[in-house]
Amino acid sequence: MSETFRKFLRTLPDFPSDLPGFDPDSAPQDPALLFKQWLDEALDSGERQPHAFSLATVGGGADSGPQPSSRMLILKNIDDDGWHFATSRTSRKGRELAESPRAAMNFYWPGLGRQVRVVGPVSELSAEASAVDWHERPRADGSDNPHWQLYALQPTEIEFWQASNDGQHVRHRVGPDGQALG
Repeated sequence: MSETFRKFLRTLPDFPSDLPGFDPDSAPQDPALLFKQWLDEALDSGERQPHAFSLATVGGGADSGPQPSSRMLILKNIDDDGWHFATSRTSRKGRELAESPRAAMNFYWPGLGRQVRVVGPVSELSAEASAVDWHERPRADGSDNPHWQLYALQPTEIEFWQASNDGQHVRHRVGPDGQALG
């Protein structure tokens, strides 16, 4: 099966020829503004759930040592505290964040050939902010959830990646202040 599967995977399309261009020199200096611009363009192009991202964390495996894990979440906000997301403190991700409060977010908009990767330490936001987030969820039923936690990832690195059909992909890595990283 592996040879057949490998050949099958090679037949799947890469990136289309009509992807948008990206010139980092003309991008907003503030990475949050550039992210918002790309999010708006993803919405305009019909991307479904453009605020969804993969969150990667690392947790200790009892026998196997630290193990990475990832799952999909929804971006809640971006402000001076960082890039907000929420989960239960008792979930696997909540336990991993308590053990190792660092994470990576990855947003992917396939129709535009774009990704945004955000990496940094994670902190818990207040119980009050967490309660407000719980009650603002679309499925909120008025009940309380004392395990619900709103987190903020404070970026140390943000990477904007634009695919190109010719393989000349554009990678724009910046710090939280918008300064280019090597």
